[in-house]
Amino acid sequence: MPISGMTGFGRAEGAHGAWTWAVEARSVNGRNLETRFRGPPGFDGLERLTREGAQSRFQRGNITVGVQAKRTEGAGSVRINHDQIERYLAAGAAYIGEGRVQLPRLDGLLALRGVIEAEDAGLEPGAVAELEAAMGVSINAAMDGLLASRRGEGAALLPVLGGQVTRIGDLTLQAGNVAAGQPAALKARYEARLTELAADAASPERILQEAAAMAVKADVREELDRLAGHVAAASEHLATDGAVGRKLDFLTQEFMREANTLCSKSTLPALTTLGLDLKATIEQFREQVQNVE
Repeated sequence: MPISGMTGFGRAEGAHGAWTWAVEARSVNGRNLETRFRGPPGFDGLERLTREGAQSRFQRGNITVGVQAKRTEGAGSVRINHDQIERYLAAGAAYIGEGRVQLPRLDGLLALRGVIEAEDAGLEPGAVAELEAAMGVSINAAMDGLLASRRGEGAALLPVLGGQVTRIGDLTLQAGNVAAGQPAALKARYEARLTELAADAASPERILQEAAAMAVKADVREELDRLAGHVAAASEHLATDGAVGRKLDFLTQEFMREANTLCSKSTLPALTTLGLDLKATIEQFREQVQNVE
């Protein structure tokens, strides 16, 4: 796949013993690679695995991976923290003695924070490592799905970007043809103006000299040559495997720089119009490039 996008989604599910889980991996545009992980408490190794998996697959984009895991009801056990109950009873003894409150009910006591504690039976270090390995398989599967989704976006972007680069190249050629008429137009314009102001003092030599100086200032051949070079480079990048988003983004800036200079040097309405069309197409190209890895 020549290019990849930066927006996508992948999902995978898994189970091991009394545990089941679902993994979702998402990504959006980003200048660099940033990975965020959200997972169940107690499985600290999953974040490292996620970051390593993202770094091996992606170079740019904001990646978010979430793991939702649950254990089958009844797989664990609970216990009553009697010490915590005694602390609550001691704290309320004075109020009970004064008759300000009624004796607490058992269900009320059991609902207090810290009275019921879940026991993580069976989650010894070895069991945690085994579960993390199983969840890691699903994390990698979700990120593989995300990778495929991003490549699908790249496949959809490729003809759009290619068409815009072709359009920039066509406009550059048209601008070159129109710009070739600038020296003659400048000479005619200067001759008419000088003849109007100076009459007989407007010698052919002076007209030619001044028109030549103006033509040098209005010469856009360098800008057109650079635009053509950038078009060739952009086409090459679009046909290259790997992350080319940063390179295309740089070329977009160079495209716009040359188009701005072309417009500022233009002395012909037709050339100015082409310059503005160039800028509009380059801006459209820039917007799409923001989606390329």
